Amino acid sequence: MKVIPFKENLIIEFKSDRKRYSDALLVEEIVGMANTKGGELYLGVEDNGEVTGLHKEHRDINGLMALIANMTVPSLSVRAEILRENDKEVLKIEIPMSKSIIATSSGKILRRRLKVDGSPENIPMYPYEINTRLSELSLLDFSGQILTGAEYEDLDPNERIRLKKIIELRYGDRTLLELSDEELDKALQLVKEENGKIIPTITGMLLIGKEEKIRELMPTAKSVFQVLEGTAVRKNEEFSKPLLETFEIFEENFKVWNPELEIETGLFRMPIPEFSYNAFREALVNAFCHRDYSMIGNVRVAITDEGMTISNPGGFIEGVNLKNLLTVEPHGRNQTLANALKRIGLAERTGRGIDRIFEGSIVYGRPWPDYSESTSTMVKVFIQRAKPDIPFIKMIYNAGNRSGKSLSINSLMILSLIKFEHRVDLHRIMEKINLSDSRAKANVYKLIEEGLIEKTGGVKNKNYILSRNIYKENDNVIGYVRQSGIDTIRNEEMILKLAEQTPEGICREDVVQLLNVTKDSAYGILKKLRKQNLLEVIGKGKGTKYILKNKKNI
Repeated sequence: MKVIPFKENLIIEFKSDRKRYSDALLVEEIVGMANTKGGELYLGVEDNGEVTGLHKEHRDINGLMALIANMTVPSLSVRAEILRENDKEVLKIEIPMSKSIIATSSGKILRRRLKVDGSPENIPMYPYEINTRLSELSLLDFSGQILTGAEYEDLDPNERIRLKKIIELRYGDRTLLELSDEELDKALQLVKEENGKIIPTITGMLLIGKEEKIRELMPTAKSVFQVLEGTAVRKNEEFSKPLLETFEIFEENFKVWNPELEIETGLFRMPIPEFSYNAFREALVNAFCHRDYSMIGNVRVAITDEGMTISNPGGFIEGVNLKNLLTVEPHGRNQTLANALKRIGLAERTGRGIDRIFEGSIVYGRPWPDYSESTSTMVKVFIQRAKPDIPFIKMIYNAGNRSGKSLSINSLMILSLIKFEHRVDLHRIMEKINLSDSRAKANVYKLIEEGLIEKTGGVKNKNYILSRNIYKENDNVIGYVRQSGIDTIRNEEMILKLAEQTPEGICREDVVQLLNVTKDSAYGILKKLRKQNLLEVIGKGKGTKYILKNKKNI
């Protein structure tokens, strides 16, 4: 039985032990894995996966675990066991991902990465990367630190005026407007007092710092706005301005390159933009708010023929991944900056701005925003250009009018999933939206009660489709009949196919097993096929069989 993985990756490492692998090098490998994602190290395996066996001096598991604890700072606890494959021993060491920075006792701090060919390697963790790692683990708020070399005079009074206007226009925390300039700066943690001197924080410099000082003291705080049509560059501007001014510039640029069309729904006209403004704003705020300001790179907005991409340096922080984006507890890399933006009114106060990003595409019947190109060093969201689905838009609009409130993001995602896949089961909803069984059922039942979806199929093969009323409102009754009747048509075809392959005849239990339905349901379908003159009965009682009408005399 194969117990060793086939090849190395970021969390799997092989080490040959034929010549007794060095303890010091072994500890370095373990430190690198602990400072990345953790993983498993197999001692006694070659790089190509060939098992060559464990050296006799490494068979003392307890001694080796004690050695690793003694040679790491802070001490790292690992688990180890000896495995056997092809009559050879291999030591498996399970390394947890550390919640702090681990070093060897000799002072080496290492991390793990993948090379261009996909194989892993250990490399040094440089000083500037330590802040990045601590931020990823939510152990350091980089934005709350005092900015070395900055002085209070480096904050721009004009940007402070802009900040106050934003509070008024965006319905921010109006109590801030009652404070003096210095009190306002302290309330938002734009400054901190040290040895009796007021010094700007990184948040303060980012939001209201003078442009020339931002360039000098924070060379990583850059952004770029691009518009590309085919191979032609229509716009390409780079900025090192304070964030409040940058937001306004980006919003103005976005409006120019975001055309709208109008549709009529009842007595009202509804504008439909190419890209949702709310989604754009939340994605832009997230990019600036969660970027890693210790890394070189730009916050980038690029509008192309395919869609709009917003990206920022710095990957997802620990605990956030592509699957749980919409359900994970909100927490960010730069908490001081995030709190300031919330109080000003620029960021979603609940911390659920990601909901707005998805909602901005779903309500117009467009594909979901795509984060799949994000990496460990970059977050990238792509919002696809797509024609709006007018019937779907009207369905969402009318549902909101009937209930007097907007549909929840989970309800919107379920409706969108059914729209694109036509029919889905509960497991698919749970998998795609990352909901628990109980939450998925609650949302589905609510949508059924509101007349937006309905169930189809039997107890064991239940699916959900858009309701008959929705198809009817959209003048697509044929589409409803096609979807609601697909189970019956499919089941009948499968039974006839089975009967064709079974000349001696099929019984009711065969149909139960084939379709995963009850005995009564199976009998009902067989009876219908008999009435349609497609099947004929032979035998009686428990020996009853059904054969194809034209197979009787074969």
